[in-house]
Amino acid sequence: MGKKAMARIVSVMLIIALMMTMLTGCRFGFASDPDDPNEEEKKEPIDTSTDTFEYDSSLNGTNITLLNTKAEIQVALEEMGAEYEKKSGVHVEVMPVSDDSPYTKMISLYNSGNPPTIAILDTTDVIALAKEKGVDMSEEKWVAEAEGYLTKIDGKIYSFPLCIEGRGIIYNKTVIEKALGETFDPASITTLDEFKAFLDRLVEKGIEKPVSMAKEDWSLGAHHLQYIYETYDGTSEGAQKVVEEIKAGTLDLSTYNRMSEFLDIFDVLKEYNVAKGDPLGADYDEMAIDLADGKTAFWFNGNWAWPNLAEAGAEETDEYGFLPYFMNNDKDDFVNQMIQGAPSKQVMVDRQIATEKEQAAGRQFLNWIVFSEIGQQMLVKTCNIIPPFQNNPYEPSDPLSRDIYEKVHTQKAFSASVIVPNDHWAVLGAAMQKYLAGRSDRKELMKSIQEYWNEQE
Repeated sequence: MGKKAMARIVSVMLIIALMMTMLTGCRFGFASDPDDPNEEEKKEPIDTSTDTFEYDSSLNGTNITLLNTKAEIQVALEEMGAEYEKKSGVHVEVMPVSDDSPYTKMISLYNSGNPPTIAILDTTDVIALAKEKGVDMSEEKWVAEAEGYLTKIDGKIYSFPLCIEGRGIIYNKTVIEKALGETFDPASITTLDEFKAFLDRLVEKGIEKPVSMAKEDWSLGAHHLQYIYETYDGTSEGAQKVVEEIKAGTLDLSTYNRMSEFLDIFDVLKEYNVAKGDPLGADYDEMAIDLADGKTAFWFNGNWAWPNLAEAGAEETDEYGFLPYFMNNDKDDFVNQMIQGAPSKQVMVDRQIATEKEQAAGRQFLNWIVFSEIGQQMLVKTCNIIPPFQNNPYEPSDPLSRDIYEKVHTQKAFSASVIVPNDHWAVLGAAMQKYLAGRSDRKELMKSIQEYWNEQE
């Protein structure tokens, strides 16, 4: 029996097990959980023989805490902290966040008088907290290595860009070529009409519904819907301009071209969705198996989906990559040429409670990640992160991250991120779910978006 077929059987068995534990009130861990104790862990070797980083000996014996809101790298961060401690004498305690949002957890820790020394946060959280609680890092050495990925607040830099994450339409090249009997060149698709025609060809060749569509509100309300802001001109400034105009009521969503174009591509994905008959019943893990096995050829998602694909039987040598989120038929429009890639997590250093020595140890840890030969390796190989720092010579190993890395370095990715309220993905994700399920139309969806922004201050 093939590995991928076995993965499908295992998935079904896991679903049955989950149903049983739901009946008994027990908690069950999915196979894709990052800390599955039964998972055979593959580690890239780290060369620790060379280390030219200059450590501040006065910080030896200092203890700092790191709040981690990126669950899939918890173990990796603990390993990084341990290696940093060996070299610097600074102990790093990595604190995971499980149920709370990053912002909620941070507020709780500040209220208790015990905030972390450094914290991995979403950009929105940094905007909300940094001026009052963060260390100004505008003069840090790593700033020069992160050009284009910095978040500035009133001209100052309060956060360290930890990683680049990107999203688009994931393709399985092998599946496509097997179905069509010819070589597939991703660059051959340049418009929405061409993409739709390509889907029709796959249908004719036996892939009945070639697209997977996640039903989760975070996917619909953030990863899909935020294209209406980010694609205004491909910049964060442009994205924020759209938000402010919607809030002010000066931008009419019914005549805003990026709104209608977004729905055009979304409708195409919806039409060819493998779960079209029950889109809100789609299983996320099953979608990874479908793409790996060839039941589908495309899955709108980001490079964070690789662990799910690997669990489904995908190998690092397989040919996966990203197509743009085709929004119209203008071949020269950047949205049809590039994928979205931006710094998704930021690290803030506390200045309200942390001592000067703790702050210095936290800042040194961040510089170690950027300038130490060991830190550079561990960011990419141990954490499997796409580095936003120009001086990091290491490339990620999985095909999704490799594709984004290549696109970022060949100017085929646009770095636009938008600052939205913490409940944006939940509230408007629910509105998107209604639209995905055919329970609302374009007019009602646009009304929901406008009403949401009308309620914001």
